[in-house]
Amino acid sequence: MAIPIPAQIRAGDTVKWRQDASRDNLGNAVDSSSWTLTYYLRTNTASEGATIVGSAYGAGWEFTLSAAVSAGLAAGDYYWQAIATSGSDSLTLGAGQLEVLAALGYSGTPGAYDGRTQAQQDLDAVQAAIRAIISGQAKQYSIGSRSFTKLDLGELMERESRLKAEVKREQKAALIANGLGNPHNLFVRF
Repeated sequence: MAIPIPAQIRAGDTVKWRQDASRDNLGNAVDSSSWTLTYYLRTNTASEGATIVGSAYGAGWEFTLSAAVSAGLAAGDYYWQAIATSGSDSLTLGAGQLEVLAALGYSGTPGAYDGRTQAQQDLDAVQAAIRAIISGQAKQYSIGSRSFTKLDLGELMERESRLKAEVKREQKAALIANGLGNPHNLFVRF
């Protein structure tokens, strides 16, 4: 079954998608004439989520996540499950993950916004720690819950290398997702 729900949504947007009718494991039709399909969105924050009930669209369903509901979703990773129900029967038609992006709109004075990924933020912190230790400004440096000393410079440099690779993977994925192609493809014309 194709996954119709978007992989990324922006908080505050109205999001619509459609899902075709399906079949259960015995080959019986699971369609909008006798089944209700509901998407449940949840994250690891208490009281954070959404329930989207589909309306009949042909034999399948159409879903609308309203702007008001999506505006209430905090940015981050969410998990979803599509559950079809008919009487006392219940059937999961799909499950997965999506990302909610922060809304950039504002009224009045805009607040601070950091659009960097967590890997980019960590890389910047590690590079700042390396610079501080090398320049002699700091004998000890803390990043998150870990403390590093001048003796841990090698460990910091290893972490920097891993984070650089992760940031490059994220940048490559973003280019591909935005339709700009894979930067590692090499095309030759003869």
